[in-house]
Amino acid sequence: MKRRDFLKWQMQGALLYAASGPAMAFAGNVTEGAPDVVIAKGAPAAATRAAVRKLGGMERFVKPGQKVVIKPNMSFAKGVDSATTTHPEVVREVLAMCKEAGAGRVRVLDHSLQDAGDSLKNSGILDACDSIEQGICRHLLEPGFYQDASFDAGVEMKSNAVMRDVLEADVIIAVPVAKSHGSAGVSLALKGQMGLILDRRVMHSRYSLDGSIVDLNTRLKPHLTVIDATRVLTTGGPGGPGVIITPGEVIASADPVSADATAVASYEWYGRKFRPRQVNYLRLAHERGLGRIDIENLRTERMTV
Repeated sequence: MKRRDFLKWQMQGALLYAASGPAMAFAGNVTEGAPDVVIAKGAPAAATRAAVRKLGGMERFVKPGQKVVIKPNMSFAKGVDSATTTHPEVVREVLAMCKEAGAGRVRVLDHSLQDAGDSLKNSGILDACDSIEQGICRHLLEPGFYQDASFDAGVEMKSNAVMRDVLEADVIIAVPVAKSHGSAGVSLALKGQMGLILDRRVMHSRYSLDGSIVDLNTRLKPHLTVIDATRVLTTGGPGGPGVIITPGEVIASADPVSADATAVASYEWYGRKFRPRQVNYLRLAHERGLGRIDIENLRTERMTV
């Protein structure tokens, strides 16, 4: 994507947002009676919609006129069967619900690890998004798309360049696929936010990966998390190939730490079961107050649609 095209794209609807609230304002206030976590089993789109509805509906998280960024996994040039990218029907349904809630502008963004064009095409996510609104699903690669941002609550990583659209967003929605990761153990919502920054190499080299994942989420913590567990890459992640299971589930929560913890506890990883506390960055996120991993004390609702 050329920078001049990006600037035109970014300016579309700018007047509409001039009166918007402060960037990153949290729209997801607690809804009385809503569960902490929902696990919905069924076809990808139906399970996604049912899970979000059970949390209080997308209108709990997205208010009319707000700017929304949806962050799926779409950085590998592979198809749905690989379980390395988010199912396109899950992404499409989240996008559709944002539009139905009255979102003023929605962007579906990632920073690809493989060829950007092939990743968008092969994942099926570009076509899924274009079926609702063309031009909103992008990989942003050039530095001009980013702005230096501080992580004031960071312990190790105090700053990085973040996508401008993300810094301007009112709402961030994480829509990761559930998969293993050779360095972090698992890649879910918190780990997936690495796709919103320019230089993620420093998170592997200059800092500890676990600590910097938590630092990143002190600034870019998603307001809503929808984990695609329709297929789960339990080994060989993040790029595969590996052992794939097919739970046919979607996990949703206003707390990304709880969503990630639920995914860890729900499936076998590397041929065995793990407790959320055994994933270092989840334990750190819990200890630093970003969310809860004591899933036994949460209200979790299971449903089949």
